[in-house]
Amino acid sequence: MKIVAVTACPTGIAHTYMAADALNKTAHKMGIQIQVETQGAMGIEDQLTMQDIAKADLTLIASDIEVEQRSRFTGSKIHCVTIEEVLIDPEAVLKRCQQLISR
Repeated sequence: MKIVAVTACPTGIAHTYMAADALNKTAHKMGIQIQVETQGAMGIEDQLTMQDIAKADLTLIASDIEVEQRSRFTGSKIHCVTIEEVLIDPEAVLKRCQQLISR
């Protein structure tokens, strides 16, 4: 199972990176392959390529703002959550992703 994710918050500082870290750590524990792009104060970092997106089973968008270049994900199975959801319970967010993939 492979998930690509984008994290972004209104100020683009702490929560963007905290959410990315939480997703990476939790996915690793759960045996899920994940690649996370952050869209913070420094712009887009670890940008997902079209190949990354095409190979993914699901795109997770954890954001409280509109993500940049969202059209890249057209045609992908997308699950959107708030940054807060990821920070509070990243395992629940990833379990929901697993359920969506298995449908």
